[in-house]
Amino acid sequence: MTTIPLKAVIFDYGKVLARPQTGDDMAAMARVAGMPADEMMRRYWRNRVAFDRGDMNIEDYWHTVSPSLTSAQIAEIIRIDNESWLHPDPAMIRWAAALRAGGIRTGVLSNMPVTLRRRLADGVDWLAGFDHYTFSCDVNLVKPEAAIYRHALAGLGVAAEDALFLDDREENIEGARRVGLHALLFHTPAQAHAEIAGRYALPPIDAAAGG
Repeated sequence: MTTIPLKAVIFDYGKVLARPQTGDDMAAMARVAGMPADEMMRRYWRNRVAFDRGDMNIEDYWHTVSPSLTSAQIAEIIRIDNESWLHPDPAMIRWAAALRAGGIRTGVLSNMPVTLRRRLADGVDWLAGFDHYTFSCDVNLVKPEAAIYRHALAGLGVAAEDALFLDDREENIEGARRVGLHALLFHTPAQAHAEIAGRYALPPIDAAAGG
């Protein structure tokens, strides 16, 4: 079988490069807010896209979660929220490094609020070394809007047909395909490896420590 040559791989951040937020993380935020964890989760995600895009400022967003939150409570919830998204998937970080070592450009394309974006800018060593980063709060765009994929491609200097995008959400994969990207719905490193191997001319994903 002839494999497809590529010039770049673009990664979603949360649930691809970084492990998912846990129920314990949400419960910890809920305790600070003084509400059940399931209610916290519902309110947390209700306006998250607008927050990720930068249409809402920090205080306004968290007051949609609970109007009674104090500045101190908001600060503590933000700390917990940020830390919950800082756990890398070792297999994917190793693979990104192997791609770059093999001459494949790498990018990050993520819907991300300004609070987490600032935390990453403070210094997250395992995220360093990618060729380009597109964060929604920086560009006032969100996946699956076509313009955000084009921004990522322009930053990497590659055409859509020369790049592969990995994301955990089907609507984001469909958005990527509409602009001409190769795209893979990500579940685990092992699953991604099985779908990539033999199709694309890329190094294998060593999922042994990725899970």
